[in-house]
Amino acid sequence: MNQPHAVQVIAVTGGKGGVGKSNVSINLSLALVEMGRRVVLMDADLGLANIDVLLGITASRNIGDVLAGTCTLKEVLVEGPGGIRIVPASSGTQHLTHLGPLEHAGLINAFSEISDDLDVLVIDTAAGISEQVVAFLRAAQEVLVVVCDEPTSITDAYALIKLLNKQHQMLRFRVLANQVRSEQEGRHLFGKLTKVTDRFLEVALQYVGSIPFDEAVRKAVQRQRAVYEAYPRAKASLAFRQLAQKVDSWPLPSGPRGNLEFFVERLVQA
Repeated sequence: MNQPHAVQVIAVTGGKGGVGKSNVSINLSLALVEMGRRVVLMDADLGLANIDVLLGITASRNIGDVLAGTCTLKEVLVEGPGGIRIVPASSGTQHLTHLGPLEHAGLINAFSEISDDLDVLVIDTAAGISEQVVAFLRAAQEVLVVVCDEPTSITDAYALIKLLNKQHQMLRFRVLANQVRSEQEGRHLFGKLTKVTDRFLEVALQYVGSIPFDEAVRKAVQRQRAVYEAYPRAKASLAFRQLAQKVDSWPLPSGPRGNLEFFVERLVQA
């Protein structure tokens, strides 16, 4: 029997909206593809899909159609820039947290059919700390918390980490500072967050770096393009390349816990 192929599953989250999660998800995915990784980007904001809007992509089918059994996951995948493949979100039709046993099985099968053709699954979660968001974060193997320099960003990131730690015994989180004016500002933001987590929680946070504030990101968004593709020499693009190199060095899951079916099983049990 074939050994299940280990897939790195990374959930990008932030607690609040507006911290740039979707931009991070898209550009990290592009940078990983450039390094030769086979990447699928899943828009897990099942209420307000936005990856397709950010990239100017029109999707005729989405994850809701897979759950309804009208098509396979392979048929839903949309080719994005640079060769990333995108699983578009459904707009509020089906909630993964309220699936019956048949849909659970369907989802596990859907993902297992693409697992051999995949190295990294990047999940762009919705804002907030809904059941649905928590389910994705619990199932993923790496949780990347995006923070920016707004008071609510730190408090919301802390609330999210506290919930996952206290209610679901999650201990390890990676933190990325986004839209910062300097590397020092990024470290300062991380310091603010660890100050409260060290005091009140038993968690390990790891700082993975920062993405600088860059006018090119705004220009790219207006053009419905990814900055990494539209302005590859921009400061933000170079930072995404460094981030991808770090992500690529994170240990891969070993054993059965590393396969994609296991991720989906955990997702539906959560």
